[in-house]
Amino acid sequence: MAEGFGKSLGLDCESAGTFPGEKINPMAIEAMKEKGIDISRNTPRIMTEDMVRAADLVVIMGCSIEEACPRPIAVEMKKKVIDWGISDPKNKPMDMVREIRDQIERKVKELAQ
Repeated sequence: MAEGFGKSLGLDCESAGTFPGEKINPMAIEAMKEKGIDISRNTPRIMTEDMVRAADLVVIMGCSIEEACPRPIAVEMKKKVIDWGISDPKNKPMDMVREIRDQIERKVKELAQ
């Protein structure tokens, strides 16, 4: 969702995870369609050290599995890191997916300013 909002605002961004799913969450796709953004063709990617190395800024949604958290790698590479502390929408009801989507949208818009 963050990549979808970022690209819609003209940001050069990409999304990746430490344990990405096999496909984009269908509820996230639906929630983003409600905002006029189609993420249905996106594919989950695993975050790599090369991605972190190439980034100016690393945004972490929240580290629920501390040993897989990308923060130490990013800090070691002297990258600016922001942790939004936003829940994963996986297995959440649609009303919570929308709340998470709206949180992400606000945060991405703040970055774009």
